[in-house]
Amino acid sequence: MKQRVAILQRDIVWRDIKANQQAIERMLDGVVADVVVLSEMFQTGFVVDPEGVADMGDTLEWMQRLSRRLGAAVVGSVAVSVDGENRNRMYFVMPDGRVEYYDKRHLFSVGDEALNYTAGGERKVVLWRGVRYLLEVCYDLRFPVWSRQRGDYDVAIYSALWPKPRREVWYTLLRARAIENQAYVVGVNRIGSEPTLEYVGDSAIIDARGVELVDMGSSEGVAVADIDMEALAIFRSRFNVSRDADDFELI
Repeated sequence: MKQRVAILQRDIVWRDIKANQQAIERMLDGVVADVVVLSEMFQTGFVVDPEGVADMGDTLEWMQRLSRRLGAAVVGSVAVSVDGENRNRMYFVMPDGRVEYYDKRHLFSVGDEALNYTAGGERKVVLWRGVRYLLEVCYDLRFPVWSRQRGDYDVAIYSALWPKPRREVWYTLLRARAIENQAYVVGVNRIGSEPTLEYVGDSAIIDARGVELVDMGSSEGVAVADIDMEALAIFRSRFNVSRDADDFELI
């Protein structure tokens, strides 16, 4: 069985939700996929203080409409306000209206994200059309224990806003997460700039051996690749490193 994943890399209009949603709709016109992955905070850019742009439900409804139109799951993170708290929330929205979500666990304290957001504490794996997706956001990529594959997922998705100065770290860790977990890794970043940060993209889809199936470099657009579940199962069975892994427990 194969499943097609599309990744969208673009410049983000700073704090302009409508403009960003319209641009995404245009770029996805005619795209055929099972899953479409957007970047972290795809509708605002990296807002440390989300006052005035934190979603109260409108963006989720927009994602549901987009998912129905595409016939694909739509994935990406937005700043949300829930019960008086701000969360960096990754939605996994399905065409029938179902929604799963993951709240970013590792807030980027170096960039003051932790000042205005509440961290999540629940690891999230979503089953979609026979493939298990682990949901992760940006800074989570630096923490391998949190994304450790324990026989429970096939693809790890990282929606990110990863700036240019740490470009090599992005490249290195995406491949490390794929290799050590014997899983596909999907990493989606942005291009362009914000008031204080510059981005060069490098969105990629990587197989369980660490081989790039897609590397977008700094181009704007949509790229697709197939997740081959049969090939993944054969690789895991013939080279089963997980049986030698160290036991651990998250607390």
